[in-house]
Amino acid sequence: MPGTVRSWPVLRQWRRDPSARGVAARSARTGDRVARTRDVDRVAKSVCPYCAVGCGQDIYVKGGRIVQIEGDADSPVSRGRLCPKGAATLQLTTGENRLSKVLYRRPHASAFEELDLDTAMDMVADRVVATRRATFAWEDEGRRVRRTMGIASLGGATLDNEENYLMKKLYTALGALQIENQARI
Repeated sequence: MPGTVRSWPVLRQWRRDPSARGVAARSARTGDRVARTRDVDRVAKSVCPYCAVGCGQDIYVKGGRIVQIEGDADSPVSRGRLCPKGAATLQLTTGENRLSKVLYRRPHASAFEELDLDTAMDMVADRVVATRRATFAWEDEGRRVRRTMGIASLGGATLDNEENYLMKKLYTALGALQIENQARI
């Protein structure tokens, strides 16, 4: 009986590696593994793009390509932790399903077509100008209002104060009244 207790696997593991993070968790295959972050060129600090929490991220770059994204242990917000969406940010930046070209579908068309970025930006600018011209009102019921009800803005939760400030200034200059930001949630 005493020989049986001494050979019990849990007791044997506890004697050799009580935390089960060392030799008990290693095999020949895991011993040959090398971390993706071992020989990177640089580490860039960033913020997770998903929600208003603003968890810190370390972006590991090798050869001009992102090879790993991890939680930033120096971040006072997240202390190195990321939620499942934040932990999957690498797929957002390097995934094969990520769109890297501008796609446009003309009215009543059944398929998208590729556009270059300059053409797409010109189309957006032309539509903003046309919408403002078509919907701008100087007066409403005899009162001076100088506004457009045809343009609105909903800012994202990951925009910082400076970006929100600039967006507010832009849309106010256009005469828009509906300017909101979800960062207050």
